[in-house]
Amino acid sequence: MNFESRVEEVFSTQGLIAQSDPYFKPRAGQTQMAIAVAQAIEQGDVLVVEAGTGVGKTYAYLVPALLSGERVVLSTATKALQDQLFGRDLPNIAKILNLPVRMALLKGRSSYLCLYRMELARSDTPLSDRGAHATLAKVEKWSQVTRNGDLAELAGLDEKSTVIPLITSTRDNCIGAQCPKFKPCHVNLARKEAMAADVVVINHHLFFADLAVKDSGMAELLPNASVVIFDEAHQLNETGVQFLGAQLSTGQLLDLARDTLAAGLQLARGLQDWSGLASGLERAAREIRLAAGKQSQGIKLRWTALEPEGIDQDAWLSAINLVCEACEHLRLALLMVSELAPDFERLCTRTQELMQRAEKFLQACPPDAVRWAEVGQQLRLVESPLDIAESVKKKMLKNGSEDAPQAHKSWIFTSATLGHEAQLKWFTVPCGLEQAQVLRVASPFDYASQASIYVPQYLPKPSDPMHSAEVASLVGQAADVLGGRTLVLTTTLRALRAIGAALEGQFKDRLDIEILIQGNLPKRELLSRFREGASQGRSACVLVASASFWEGIDIPGEELALVVIDKLPFPPPDDPLIEARSKRLDQNGKNSFIDYFVPEATVSLKQGAGRLIRRETDMGMLVVCDTRLTKMGYGRKILSALPPMRQIQNHDDFVEALSTLVKN
Repeated sequence: MNFESRVEEVFSTQGLIAQSDPYFKPRAGQTQMAIAVAQAIEQGDVLVVEAGTGVGKTYAYLVPALLSGERVVLSTATKALQDQLFGRDLPNIAKILNLPVRMALLKGRSSYLCLYRMELARSDTPLSDRGAHATLAKVEKWSQVTRNGDLAELAGLDEKSTVIPLITSTRDNCIGAQCPKFKPCHVNLARKEAMAADVVVINHHLFFADLAVKDSGMAELLPNASVVIFDEAHQLNETGVQFLGAQLSTGQLLDLARDTLAAGLQLARGLQDWSGLASGLERAAREIRLAAGKQSQGIKLRWTALEPEGIDQDAWLSAINLVCEACEHLRLALLMVSELAPDFERLCTRTQELMQRAEKFLQACPPDAVRWAEVGQQLRLVESPLDIAESVKKKMLKNGSEDAPQAHKSWIFTSATLGHEAQLKWFTVPCGLEQAQVLRVASPFDYASQASIYVPQYLPKPSDPMHSAEVASLVGQAADVLGGRTLVLTTTLRALRAIGAALEGQFKDRLDIEILIQGNLPKRELLSRFREGASQGRSACVLVASASFWEGIDIPGEELALVVIDKLPFPPPDDPLIEARSKRLDQNGKNSFIDYFVPEATVSLKQGAGRLIRRETDMGMLVVCDTRLTKMGYGRKILSALPPMRQIQNHDDFVEALSTLVKN
């Protein structure tokens, strides 16, 4: 029996999966995808697969990957799926196939406890910060029993805790083999396990961080892997551009000043003017922030000339030159003491890198990139490629480059949503995968009987100030009938706050329905509370969320019956990266609205709509509160790309459909 036949047999009615799971039913789409993955592995091909919700794509790529006997790297977009693959799906498939597979989980540095920096944190943490000291004590107690140091194990640790940067390392502050805790280092132990494993589970951030700097260990892993699979591949381009450009922030400069002062006073007191050098760098960081002037928090300033838009050129260039000078003074001082301790050698390299970035921002932006200055708690200077196409071709697929990991390698890219047309160009073009084989596998769900869609025609336009209030009123009416069980997805934080506040006002005197709002609790707690629903005497829930809740959220069963989306999720046109992409399309004779904004909105809407039906027994309704979906030509095009749900025509039918959902 050849390889493809072996894979097909596993998914048959009498196959190994059916033998181990009495509820398993063969799905044509799942088998089709598994065979395509098997062929790509055998032939060393590049395969792109859009597998609709319910296809079972995880098993469809894991079975051929494990049966191939090749070394496999699996990359996901989120740590949640990374943990699920490593903790559940991989062990299950290995057991079903009866294969002795050695598996490893590899995350970025910030996910692991750094034993050396934890010791330093004892003295660095202010005595007045009781909360930080309590958290640090909890971490120290856990450090004595953890095997792998993954902070995800530590229950109750807030991912936004100020202690986390103190107990984790970065590429900048890690002192490598000279570290006194190098032997028991959790990061290095995780890398060693990964090097010895048959299957390694990573994430896209780690993959691209390594592709950019070749420092995380993946540079050693990839050449030895014959199969690389990217799940949640729709996030690949946006993740990649974060790492393949250049960044310089005032936070990085201040961190360098603080670390230098601490190391200098501890290891070489009196040999250099450490306080003066640190103050010089801090002053440079302050000057560049002052040069940016008073700006709104979160604003991204366009940067097409030598200085960002609206900033005095002389003041700006003077401030960046001051950064270069402060870095050079510090670098020379560190060189004088570099042999005394490994900390100084690493600090010297770090200073050199920041100086080179500052010098880069004194030059004009390359034509194939975009540059901006982002104002927040710190000022961040960013230069980014418009997409990852060239890097994928040269560094991954080895199209005319010796810098890529390996020529004969199978690359599999899959997600539930990769585009809106047959060739999936929304995904393949910016990712440099135009020559890849493309397969689209439809969802097995019967959307016509399981789901409906309603576009309320009476609502004001999304630009109307009353829009959010009207959306909240509709949600309140529906949640009252359904007994909660409603997820509201907004396109902006402003709408999130407005709709959330309005719903809290509507239900303030009700004990049977609880309004959950993103930002009030950690994401994991919000989802856990929503899934509990009205069980165990607790209130039913309405969850109002944005951003990361549009995808990767799995709430099957009766807990979710209604998904409400406030408006079409077009990308913000004033974002510098989006603006540059649009300009490039227009210059090439295309229509940026039709060729970029509409496809982006289509894919995002499909992701949001995908939260509704997660199992073959689920029933539910999608409400899109944007009349452009039915009144505009581009809106109808977007609507046609959604799953084939039955359409509700008016408000009376909407109310009746809600009642039917309650009965069912």
